Amino acid sequence: MLSRFSSVAIVGKYMDESALQRMQTDLTRLAHHLLQSGVHVCIEQHTAQYVGFEGFHVASLNSIGEKADLVIVMGGDGTMLSVGRVLRNTRVPLIGINLGRLGFLTDLQTNTMLVEIDKILAGDYQIETRMLLQTEVTRQSNTLVDTVALNDVVIKSAFRLIELEVHVNGQFVSRQRADGLILATPTGTTAYALSTGGPIMHPDLEAISIVPISPHTLSYRPITVPAESIIEVVVVQADDAQLNFDGQGQYALAVGDHIRIAKAHQEIQLLHPKDYCYFDMLRNKLNWG
Repeated sequence: MLSRFSSVAIVGKYMDESALQRMQTDLTRLAHHLLQSGVHVCIEQHTAQYVGFEGFHVASLNSIGEKADLVIVMGGDGTMLSVGRVLRNTRVPLIGINLGRLGFLTDLQTNTMLVEIDKILAGDYQIETRMLLQTEVTRQSNTLVDTVALNDVVIKSAFRLIELEVHVNGQFVSRQRADGLILATPTGTTAYALSTGGPIMHPDLEAISIVPISPHTLSYRPITVPAESIIEVVVVQADDAQLNFDGQGQYALAVGDHIRIAKAHQEIQLLHPKDYCYFDMLRNKLNWG
């Protein structure tokens, strides 16, 4: 039976030359294995440049989604977040091979990756859809930022308390003073939100978690709202407030700025081995008994 995936792209930790050189052996082994399996292989251009690939088709990350049926990402969760955002409009499924620390999104291991990849190419896999957050920042009716996040949107002050006003679907929720606020997807609840006391949400849920960072009012607790909610946050008082997406893009905020967060129209698809279990992953990554 022919595989659904006749063209496969490989992306390493493309913004980090030293990381790519460290994973050179594994990347090369994977690329040649796919080629020997009869699959057309495409290498992301920075990955190809730093690893020294020859004889493979090379493409930019922005164009990979048009050329590949499947994208294999080798790195950590940060690499997967970045690649997922770039390819969000293509709906090309992603597989993650973990070379990072925890690896909540990159669940394959290098020592078993070839066996697992062969199973996936043969159709033995499960597919999972992850929601994204669309965020728009306006200042005096001018749009400053319009982008998406897979994990979270974080509003934070580095050294002083920030005062924020939060509304959900036009209804006033709270006015709070804290170190900041996290708006997390279910994917993002095992990231920064987890360390600030937020809930873990199963990725099949359609919801957004609103998690305060060290609130001055101790009774202010995390709250989870339906994914279709429109969340609006107004910066009331701040000296050095910053906004970031998935911990990778930073923007300076000012008093009066409006941040609008909603479920994005796009989604990303992750492929896992057939025997993948979310609870097994949590237990192993978080050292549960």
